[in-house]
Amino acid sequence: MIPLLPDTGCDVDDVLAELAAKRGADVDWASGRTFGMVYDGGPSVHEVAERTAKAFLHENALNTKAFPSLASIQSEVVRWTAGLLHGSASVSGFLTSGGTESILCAVLAARERARAERGISAPEMVVAESAHAAFHKAGHLFGVTVRKTRVRPDWTADVDAMAAAVNDNTVLVVGSAPQYPQGVVDPIPAIAAIAAEAGANCHVDACMGGFVLPFAELLGRTVPPWDFRVDGVTSISADIHKLGYAPKGVSVVLYASAALRAYQTFVFDDWLGGFYASPNIQGTRPGAPMAMAWAVMRHLGVDGYKALTATALDAADRLRAAIGDIDGIRVLGDGTFHLVAMAGDADSAGGPVDVFALGDALQRRGWFHDRQTPPDSLHSTVSNGNAAVLDDYVRALRESVNEVRGTVATDRATNYATLE
Repeated sequence: MIPLLPDTGCDVDDVLAELAAKRGADVDWASGRTFGMVYDGGPSVHEVAERTAKAFLHENALNTKAFPSLASIQSEVVRWTAGLLHGSASVSGFLTSGGTESILCAVLAARERARAERGISAPEMVVAESAHAAFHKAGHLFGVTVRKTRVRPDWTADVDAMAAAVNDNTVLVVGSAPQYPQGVVDPIPAIAAIAAEAGANCHVDACMGGFVLPFAELLGRTVPPWDFRVDGVTSISADIHKLGYAPKGVSVVLYASAALRAYQTFVFDDWLGGFYASPNIQGTRPGAPMAMAWAVMRHLGVDGYKALTATALDAADRLRAAIGDIDGIRVLGDGTFHLVAMAGDADSAGGPVDVFALGDALQRRGWFHDRQTPPDSLHSTVSNGNAAVLDDYVRALRESVNEVRGTVATDRATNYATLE
């Protein structure tokens, strides 16, 4: 039988106790033992976010005329982010529920622009095989054919292959800064030039890097050109709920102009309920994530973000060095920021380690990684919260390599998914 909602409710303490019990098998992100999913900015960031969440728990950004506070919050977060990404005064955008929605909106806007300005009825987009799966989701939802191209041996997008895939129906060309699987930055100027020549949009997916690369540059790190300083870039997505350290779920999608942004918005005035306009995939938009993003950004400022970024990047450097010192495993690609992909090393003296067996051994010790293929690898998004326990992790990594050397995991699944 389908379980029914109980007739009798529970008091508050009992409800919270039941919820606490459900969390027993969840990953322990608060201890820094999870390399992804949740990013910990520290106690003061927790406090400002949690107090803001309580204040804005019930607000609804469906209609910002009813909640002008949310209109102001959205406008300021968009402007702050545009400034970080070197946008001009013309850059416009919206807050979304996360990176996937930001990407969906950018693809939709590219399709609508091409339909209106170029008369394209069979739209296509060109993406490298490293581009986030959300672009394929957008293609499926919006009827945009995806032309997927290979990556180079260094895992960056193959610009020549992308140029060859462009045709008269191309509405969007995509680059990543950095791409998720191996953490390398695509050659954005070349990708943007391809898009501009085709009259198409160029979207830079900086969901992982939008709140890292600007501060890495301020810290003196070498950052290849990727943001609105690059001619031809028409839109950028950046997730505040990743290394912007705001709670889930809030992202920013930015456009080089308000005219480009307008193609994202759905407007309908033939309804008994009156005029309706929605800038996002969502209708109702919870105010709490928007307000928490504003609060965290306002609390940290540039100096706070520089400190958190320095900690995360230093930890990622230490992790890459540690992997390089362990026989049987290696880092994929020459990522220099906060993303690290670890694979078996076929050139090692003792032979490659099966990284899925390694991941199982690490998980038994309380460390969680996402699993990727091809090639088989363990993925780490290193953030501030991982830094304090990184030495413990390296010890567990060495122990786990020794434990699993010569064994192969039977479970080869690489789920990055919710199926039920």
